[in-house]
Amino acid sequence: MTDIRYALLDPTGNITVLVETPVPVPSQPSVAARLMEAEPGAEQVGFLTLGDNMSGIRLRMAGGEFCGNAAMSAAALCAMDRKMSGGTLCVSVSGAADPVKVDVRALEDGSVRGTVRMPRPVSVGGERFPDGSVRPVVRFDGISHVVAESGLSKAEAESVIAEWCRFLRADAVGIMLLDRVTGTLSPLVYVPAAGTMCWERSCASGTTAVGAYLTAEAGGGPVSLTLREPGGCLTIETDPAGELLLTGTVRLLARRSARIE
Repeated sequence: MTDIRYALLDPTGNITVLVETPVPVPSQPSVAARLMEAEPGAEQVGFLTLGDNMSGIRLRMAGGEFCGNAAMSAAALCAMDRKMSGGTLCVSVSGAADPVKVDVRALEDGSVRGTVRMPRPVSVGGERFPDGSVRPVVRFDGISHVVAESGLSKAEAESVIAEWCRFLRADAVGIMLLDRVTGTLSPLVYVPAAGTMCWERSCASGTTAVGAYLTAEAGGGPVSLTLREPGGCLTIETDPAGELLLTGTVRLLARRSARIE
């Protein structure tokens, strides 16, 4: 049995477990499954490695996918430990070819406001699915998102997401149910390597996918919007250089340990 130390964080309701004890990659999915059982409110698990003096932050998600909220959480946790009032941290995240920069700012209530310079999508465009529908797909290195504005209920999304993941040949897939009129987003994420399908309280990469899709729809023009998601609001905007900036807030809920074989 091994004592696994971890932090439980809340990035806009998308409850995230960050494991601080070194765990070999082959064992990570099983350890993640045990921690998800121990923390039933958690939606995802990542494995965190800090370099000497916390100079480098590396994060591998349990399924090897990319997760913007987890990257923001890793930077926020490091900022809290270092008692930083503000600054920029770089996080190397699974599913992202290059380190992700996160601007952090400590808030009076002890939480951290984070702005992640999200990876740019590999492609944005309409794709025809096996059911004959053509839907916008935003592909990132570690996850692909389908933006669905109409014609898909939550039950239907759950029934097709595994098939769509295989069809898209993606490491992980999100179906983003977007209501542009009300500015709301319901994110469903499927990660086959971790064996998880979850209606997330918020989804950073999915929110970014919506921003990239609307930017492409506007012919590359700047976009700035705040989406209300079940766990709260995330803001996505494009800067003049075309970078996608995702902003949210992270709270540290607890630091715990669990005995796992």
